[in-house]
Amino acid sequence: MIAAIEKPMSFEEFVTWLPQDGRYELIDGIVFEMQPTGGHEDVTDLLSTALTLEANRLQYPYKFPRRALIKAPSWNTGYLPDVLVVDRQTLAKEPLWQQEATITRGSTIKLVVEVVSTNWETDYARKFEDYETMGIQEYWLVDYLGLGGTRYIGKPKQPTFSVYVLRDGEYQMKQFRGRERIESLTFPELTLTAEQVFRAGH
Repeated sequence: MIAAIEKPMSFEEFVTWLPQDGRYELIDGIVFEMQPTGGHEDVTDLLSTALTLEANRLQYPYKFPRRALIKAPSWNTGYLPDVLVVDRQTLAKEPLWQQEATITRGSTIKLVVEVVSTNWETDYARKFEDYETMGIQEYWLVDYLGLGGTRYIGKPKQPTFSVYVLRDGEYQMKQFRGRERIESLTFPELTLTAEQVFRAGH
């Protein structure tokens, strides 16, 4: 992730400026352009496909918007998640959805997935805090290269799939590695293992 524009923007200015191509986030008024690697895209694609198929199989009322922004409670901050799962039934209550494809209410979001890259601090700290504050019920951090700090993934550092589920307003974490099946509140019948996900990125 690299800074794209040094001049600070408000969230409203950012949404107006946002180009049709490229992937951008706004953090504290500064625009950052995302430049994912091939491995990052492969992991994202695997997860997006698996979750879409699972939602269709079970006929869940979910939608998977690819370019929707999450307007965070932090000052002039908007995130563009790697995978976003929202509830179609509550989407109609989102005040910015029709005009700006923006989500402002945590209750609309069933699951947010971030595939970790070199800017891992944002995923493990900043986004964690904002998503928890918004009340987003489930957050996945897919660290397929084991890049995160040891306080988050332990020593020695290794690929780690972290699932955070909201309990009494705070995220409770469970981590998966190797052939462990990923346990999800949103997709309880998912049969994907951590190893299958990590392999997609190599």
